[in-house]
Amino acid sequence: MSGKVAVLIFPGTNSEEESLRLARDVGMDAQLVHWSRSAALANFDAYVLPGGFAYEDRIRAGAVPAHDPMMDAVIEGAQRGKLVLGICNGAQILLEAGLVPGTGPIRKPTAAFTHNAPVPKFVCKHVHVKLAIDPARCAITASLAKDAVIPAWAAHGQGRLAATDDHLEEIEAGGHVAFVYAHADGSVDAAANPNGSAIGCAALTNGAGNVLAIMPHPERDAWNFNHPDSRGPGDILAPSGGVALFASFARALR
Repeated sequence: MSGKVAVLIFPGTNSEEESLRLARDVGMDAQLVHWSRSAALANFDAYVLPGGFAYEDRIRAGAVPAHDPMMDAVIEGAQRGKLVLGICNGAQILLEAGLVPGTGPIRKPTAAFTHNAPVPKFVCKHVHVKLAIDPARCAITASLAKDAVIPAWAAHGQGRLAATDDHLEEIEAGGHVAFVYAHADGSVDAAANPNGSAIGCAALTNGAGNVLAIMPHPERDAWNFNHPDSRGPGDILAPSGGVALFASFARALR
């Protein structure tokens, strides 16, 4: 597998440039693919669905783009084992498309990243996420250390995982919770959870482990200048922090 990666643009997407730059910084052959070029997607080895407000988040975040013709190629590719990473709105699209947690029919979501709680307001906050699975469980996380903690930026109004109690148990038991919200030292409690997400979930993976949907933005904490506590004369453009997840993704493609 080579590193030819498509960064998808739906109407309303707004984080494609950060995702593209980071993908290229870690060695991927990444290109932006506009929604009018969906036929080109079959020629790529992997897909990144960046954050944004695709189709203005009408109906429910991610619900409309999940049925866009662009997702036909992504779904087909995912079912053939291609790697797919969705970030924030991209994560919502993957869930609405049924690619994660992957426990039901395609395009029949069994859970939702819905309005934040206890207050249903937009959250913009520096957070940390902790790997909650064996790194090898998901190809995109395979090069991370066990219990890796990654900084990221939460920037969403609908990031709270919600499902029935029975289905949440199924998601946990199936090893679908890839990351949970955590403090910088790796400790996990309710205070680290910025949106009331069920079981502290920050990211989901599918059964095969080739699809990862993560709500906070690792690409927005991928260079030194992104860090809220950055100080000193160091190289502000040096890769750091959230770059770890993309670097692991790139290694999975080699």
